[in-house]
Amino acid sequence: MQTRGSGTTRHRSARPVQILSALCLAAALALTGCTGADDTGSASSDSDKAAGAPGANEAGAGAADSDAGSGKKEQAAAPRLTAHIIHTASLTVQVKDVPKSLAETRTVVENAGGMVGNETTDRDSKGRERSRVVLRVPADKYEEVLTELEGSGKLLDRRAKAEDVTEQVVDVESRIKSQRASVVRIRELMDQATRLSDVVTLEGELSTRQADLESLLAQQASLKDRTSLATITLSLSETPVKKGVEDDDPGFADALGGGWDAFVTMFRWIALALGAVLPFLVGAALLLFLWARFLRGRTPARPVAAAPSGAGTGSLPVAPPVRGEGDDKD
Repeated sequence: MQTRGSGTTRHRSARPVQILSALCLAAALALTGCTGADDTGSASSDSDKAAGAPGANEAGAGAADSDAGSGKKEQAAAPRLTAHIIHTASLTVQVKDVPKSLAETRTVVENAGGMVGNETTDRDSKGRERSRVVLRVPADKYEEVLTELEGSGKLLDRRAKAEDVTEQVVDVESRIKSQRASVVRIRELMDQATRLSDVVTLEGELSTRQADLESLLAQQASLKDRTSLATITLSLSETPVKKGVEDDDPGFADALGGGWDAFVTMFRWIALALGAVLPFLVGAALLLFLWARFLRGRTPARPVAAAPSGAGTGSLPVAPPVRGEGDDKD
């Protein structure tokens, strides 16, 4: 009886251990299955990423190519900034015949597509003719015309100036666009205005903005005229032809000529002084003659003092009184 009881006890105590072992094995198998599933999923996701990588690279390359192509197109489509330069020049040329040189200058300018502006012609004290003319020539023909005018005679003076006004031209164009848009907005507001006060205010604002727009348009026209046509001021003068080379050192003849010129100059000044004083001398001589002829004889003579009384025999005789011309007449 004791033997059976001990065997039964051992059998009962062994069953929970087997159950616990089976549960642990089942849990281990479950954990192993989950881990395998995760590994399989991660491997599949990695394979999907690897498979999709070429497509992504191709898409990135295509995007880069499209960006580069669009940049090139924008660069090609962007307008190139045109330089606006004002050319001015001043020339002084000596020629033998001013009218002939002036006619040749007109021909050169007209052939280049330019025009002749203001012209002034006069003569100096020696009868030599001088002329000053303002020329307007296209900017692309400026250098050619300038070179040709320099070779028309002996060049005495040349001044040239180039002023870049590109920024000013661009600024004026931008302001004109903004001002035109502003005028359009004011007119739209005037169409929508219902009160008289609003209309009056908008009309004043419109007048101001239109005046500003006209001023900008005038600036634009002036800049366009000065940049499209260069200005050349040409001065032509005649010079005498020298027959020989003059010696700079003075000689005896030069000294003699200088002395003679000084003598003539001095004599001329003396003659001028005498001519200025002569009327006064004539008047003084006439007055002196009249006084000596008429006034001097009529002047009464002064009485002579009588000799003192009681003088002795040694006293001097008294001289008779002096008669004047008036006494003889009486």
